Amino acid sequence: MNIFISNLSFRINDDDLKQIFEEYGEVSSAKVITDRYTGKSRGFGFVEISNEDSAKKAIAELDRAEYDGKVINVSIAKPKTETRSYNGGGAGGNSSYQKRENNRY
Repeated sequence: MNIFISNLSFRINDDDLKQIFEEYGEVSSAKVITDRYTGKSRGFGFVEISNEDSAKKAIAELDRAEYDGKVINVSIAKPKTETRSYNGGGAGGNSSYQKRENNRY
């Protein structure tokens, strides 16, 4: 089961996150999400625990727990949704195509 953890201290790294959750079961992965440009923590991460009962126990016991001076939020991770790319053009706004069409003589 994939677990989402937010409100992490910026000092927490992948190994720290793994250690927090290992008490509840075998952790197959633990990742603190970092900013791609600065490399600094974004304050949230994901942990994967293969045993569903262990994962649910970890969520129940760690949600709203204090860790490294911050109250963390722990929940089941929602599947990643497809994001749209807004890189200009297209049919919306003031595309150059619309401007040309509107200015026909």
